[in-house]
Amino acid sequence: MTPGCLIATFLIIGIIFVPFGLFCLQTSNHVAEIIRRYDVDCVPNSYRGNKQAYSKDSLISKNCTLEVKVPDHMRAPIYVYYELENFYQNHRRYVKSRSNKQLCFGAKYTAESCSPIQWDDNGFPIVPCGLIAWSLFNDPYGFTYGSKEIKVNRKNISWKSDREHKFGKNVFPSNFQNGSFIGGGKLDPTLPLSEQEDLIVWMRTSALPKFRKLYGVIEEDLRVDKTMTILIGNNYNTYTFGGKKNIVLSTATWLGGKNDLGILILSPVR
Repeated sequence: MTPGCLIATFLIIGIIFVPFGLFCLQTSNHVAEIIRRYDVDCVPNSYRGNKQAYSKDSLISKNCTLEVKVPDHMRAPIYVYYELENFYQNHRRYVKSRSNKQLCFGAKYTAESCSPIQWDDNGFPIVPCGLIAWSLFNDPYGFTYGSKEIKVNRKNISWKSDREHKFGKNVFPSNFQNGSFIGGGKLDPTLPLSEQEDLIVWMRTSALPKFRKLYGVIEEDLRVDKTMTILIGNNYNTYTFGGKKNIVLSTATWLGGKNDLGILILSPVR
């Protein structure tokens, strides 16, 4: 290719990419977000030097109240996420510690791959088995806006294909978090796995050590400069591995939440 052809090619690419990249960047900037870290602020002052002792002591209340100011007008739907940092869900042993057949068909398909969370203290199979399910995130959130409680819709937060094809409608939790080795959250033994949406969302592991997972959806607008109170149960222990916990409220556009797609599109032009 001649220099003239190369120059013309880059000019054409620039003409195409620059306006589209700017449009994507502008669209992303219209997303309103509230991000609040709470794993430190929710620890009592007397335990700031020993956060692990605070997390492991069941006699200490884990309830926490934080206030945040709404920076921009947030139109419904508003997506509520929990965000974890320094949590490597992509670790090979962690990713393999599950039984997809058991999730779909029940206890008889408990597999060696679930080790070390495979059997309870009495030798009965754990459903769901494996480290992924065992480490289920279990911090609950509540919201008040002035004197009004804000409802969070927690239905349909998981992928429909996961609910219908990967988690059994006749498979129920059994012997889960019953032993001496307890990890994260517990499951309702009366609900089939296909309806345990917190679990379904958590079982779709992240490729990066910093990730967000959907907790629920607020279906009403939040006005700018208003103060919102967040009620948190600071149950999940991230202190043993130096992790961080954030709660995120975000609106969305046709591009999804806030992202760097516009910057990625503009980068070849630069």
